[in-house]
Amino acid sequence: MGRRRDADRIAEQVDTGRAELVPDPDRPGSWTLLLDGAPQSHVDLTDPTHLEFEYVRRLAAAIDLAAPAGAPLRVLHLGGGALTLPRYVAATRPGSTQRVVEVDGALVDLVRRALPWRPDPRLKVRVAEARAALAASRDASYDLVVADVFAGARTPARLTSVEYAAEAARVLRPAGWYLANIADGPPLRHARGQVATVRTVLSQACLVSDAAVLRGRRFGNLVLVAGRRPPPVAELSRRAAGDWFPGRVLAGPELDRFTGGAPVVHDGDATDSTPPPPGIFSVRR
Repeated sequence: MGRRRDADRIAEQVDTGRAELVPDPDRPGSWTLLLDGAPQSHVDLTDPTHLEFEYVRRLAAAIDLAAPAGAPLRVLHLGGGALTLPRYVAATRPGSTQRVVEVDGALVDLVRRALPWRPDPRLKVRVAEARAALAASRDASYDLVVADVFAGARTPARLTSVEYAAEAARVLRPAGWYLANIADGPPLRHARGQVATVRTVLSQACLVSDAAVLRGRRFGNLVLVAGRRPPPVAELSRRAAGDWFPGRVLAGPELDRFTGGAPVVHDGDATDSTPPPPGIFSVRR
């Protein structure tokens, strides 16, 4: 397996690259998962409600607002990593039924061994490709579909098209939401295309991110919330503004201007998402 351990750091070759589990010096019991040097997940094994990455807190805010506090949800997670959000949902919404789809079986095994999650018969992890798992899911079977899939720090082309978005919409219940982590940088061509693409099938949407990212000044994460019902823009805005790293929410005419007539992506012309700039992750390791 090519496993190596320096002090408490664990490095192991998995199916999709080189995985590292790095202990957080500021939070005992907390770890960061990196794949080929790119941070993928941060988990606190003693407190799964602690969310270190700002984009994960933005996804969690949408999850918090999807139903009354504590009410169980049916959630499909596309992309597993170290299971940060599944652990969060299990802690904040006991009784939720969760399915986690992760293409990298060796990574699942590593996380299960090194960062075990609390036993929960309603939380199941499946090794599969995300779009194939969507296609095999029943109509209207989930309250939330959470997409956070990266290969080599890029979202695979198969998960960027309107055909894929239609599959995600199909498995959502009428009041359900599709939540996606989109990584992009100037000129935000990929993010604009993703918003335009998803809105063709789930027209009620908003976008949450750092103001500098939204203005195309730097590379970063943007969280898309889309569904058949309007997202709670006011409450999401309040939470984003009060975050450790304040963010903004674009909706309505502002989101229309952001999209700016970007073309809808189809399977025939889909490409992987924008690669991150060289060295962007070096300060976070």
